[in-house]
Amino acid sequence: MPELPEVETVRRGLAPALVGARFSRVTLRRANLRFPFPDRFAARLEGRTVTDLARRAKYLTAALDSGETLVMHLGMSGRFDVALPDGSNLSPGDFYLEGAQGTPKHDHVVMAMSTGATVTYNDARRFGFMDLVPSADLAGCRHFARMGIEPLDGLTGAVIAQLFRHKIAPLKAALLDQRLIAGLGNIYVCEALHRARLHPEAPAGSLVRPDGRPTPKANALAKAIVKVLQEAVEAGGSTLRDYAHTDGSAGAFQHAFRVYDRVGLSCSRPGCGGSITRIVQANRSTFFCATCQPPN
Repeated sequence: MPELPEVETVRRGLAPALVGARFSRVTLRRANLRFPFPDRFAARLEGRTVTDLARRAKYLTAALDSGETLVMHLGMSGRFDVALPDGSNLSPGDFYLEGAQGTPKHDHVVMAMSTGATVTYNDARRFGFMDLVPSADLAGCRHFARMGIEPLDGLTGAVIAQLFRHKIAPLKAALLDQRLIAGLGNIYVCEALHRARLHPEAPAGSLVRPDGRPTPKANALAKAIVKVLQEAVEAGGSTLRDYAHTDGSAGAFQHAFRVYDRVGLSCSRPGCGGSITRIVQANRSTFFCATCQPPN
């Protein structure tokens, strides 16, 4: 599933086609994606101008001049294709290696914009969804009401200490809890833990001193998370089995993976000498180096 850097890449690529443009015509080619479309979905979009395109965790949010916000989630295989008036095509945030070009039979939502561009949502697995919510209630809507902080908005060791204090859950599980820190996924959690030299099964609360202050490990983890995400965004995300940019090119951060999907390979940390191993946590693969990420 696309994580924060991939969704941010999609947002940056999609913004020029949407922001400031009006929906001239919206065509739904099915009644639902993961969930049914909202009542009168197409009619509520048509004639409305997109005033802003933002990201919240792994969601895209398009503010409309009607006072509503279009909330979009890519699910596992969702992607946007943009056909420009000059006949060229863009695929914002196209991170899928196999079948990177979306098959037309999976084009479920077609948005003709006032600029002459056509934005098409393609989703082979239909795990994505779209919703319309009042902009004034966006933060408290069902999608975001229980969502945690944005990791690129001032994440520090002190913040991690506040979130993880008294928690006995494994560190990786705590980092994947969207109610604590929103937008982190399996790939970048594995990468951040390796950079911070932290074992994925260590209790989350072990990063907090008895008085609630952060340990050096908490400070190191906060810096690693921010650094990994920033680097991934600049690289355009990671190209995986199912994921590709607005221009159809692939993300490049997978070439910088230090542990993810590198089982048996040597640890990239100079002087470590260890190798990457894999364990399963909550039915998900965890990759780490047991040598430089010891349990204690």
